[in-house]
Amino acid sequence: MTGHGRGVASGEGCRLSVEVAGVNRRQADVQVSLPRELDPLEPRVREAVLQRINRGRVSVRVKLVLTAPPAGEAALVNRPLARAYAAEFRRLQKELRLPEPPGLELILRAPGVLQPPAETDRTEVFWPVLEKALRKALDAMDRMRRKEGAHLARDLRERVKTLRRMAREVRKLAPEVPRRAQDQLLQRLAERGLEGIDPADERILKEVALFADRCDITEELTRLDSHFQQWDGLMRSKEPVGRTLDFLLQEMFREVNTIGSKAADARVSALVVGMKTELEKLREQVQNIE
Repeated sequence: MTGHGRGVASGEGCRLSVEVAGVNRRQADVQVSLPRELDPLEPRVREAVLQRINRGRVSVRVKLVLTAPPAGEAALVNRPLARAYAAEFRRLQKELRLPEPPGLELILRAPGVLQPPAETDRTEVFWPVLEKALRKALDAMDRMRRKEGAHLARDLRERVKTLRRMAREVRKLAPEVPRRAQDQLLQRLAERGLEGIDPADERILKEVALFADRCDITEELTRLDSHFQQWDGLMRSKEPVGRTLDFLLQEMFREVNTIGSKAADARVSALVVGMKTELEKLREQVQNIE
């Protein structure tokens, strides 16, 4: 399912903003874009996202702003660059006729002015802040995905309801299918100039019985009902069920396809076409479910 979220956290001399965006995909795929200073944290970010999703492609973008050196580290300030920014800011203040010149905080936030100490690994310091911002972003994305999931669940229920109605109509016709198959077989024999055959002939009865048995769809309808019951249980589950629903739809399609090939009845065939159409729409939707 699709979703978007943003989270911001500050601390340890930095401000981190995280944006996550999820789109539909059958498998789980995480793409992470980090500032150079945070590159070593990519595996942790990926693992944190995969703990929250089972399907979909999720893109994670992280922005880092250094606000102050962490405790115990000396500030590294690019003084020539800071002076150049300050001079430009003063000129801009005069041009715009602003009441006050830009303050020190704005100068320190300018790109490249405040830098971490060289050759110091601060990833462990940054991780708690990044984890907090990432959690906020994922929570926001989850809320959006849950709203979409609620709409999707209603659509799935209506389509399965339609499938059940069609299955009930097929079940009503099921007892007639072997009888109609038997009549068709006797009619074909008569069309081939065998009008004088005795319907009570043991050989004819055996062939008719075998033919009728091959047209019996009771077993497929029973399995289809079982699949519907399993579907209801999965839809009530709080766990990820997308892949299980996908597999269950494949089994439903198998039973419906067998019903269509065995029945050899125009009325059943029409219902089977409608059921296949609904199943295809269900499969498209289910591939987007966790």
